[in-house]
Amino acid sequence: MNKQAILTTAIGGLLALGLAGTASAADHPMEKCFGISKAGMNDCSSKKSGHSCAGQATKNSDANDFVSVPKGTCNKIAGGVLMESGDMMMKKAM
Repeated sequence: MNKQAILTTAIGGLLALGLAGTASAADHPMEKCFGISKAGMNDCSSKKSGHSCAGQATKNSDANDFVSVPKGTCNKIAGGVLMESGDMMMKKAM
């Protein structure tokens, strides 16, 4: 096998793995977990935050910023707080 064929096979395999990972992630329900994002690594924020959305958190573990995590995960993370859809009041995960 020549180098071109090996490289083509390797790239094809990586692309297939990436697509399979994306498809499986889409199948799992997600929840908004507040208070666990690192500065600049948030998915979005609530209306109380001083910025508009993703990647704009200015401090770690801000209670107004969330990261999307697989459903059932937030309550396993120290400091994680859930907010139900349409409910602007944050509540501790049970």
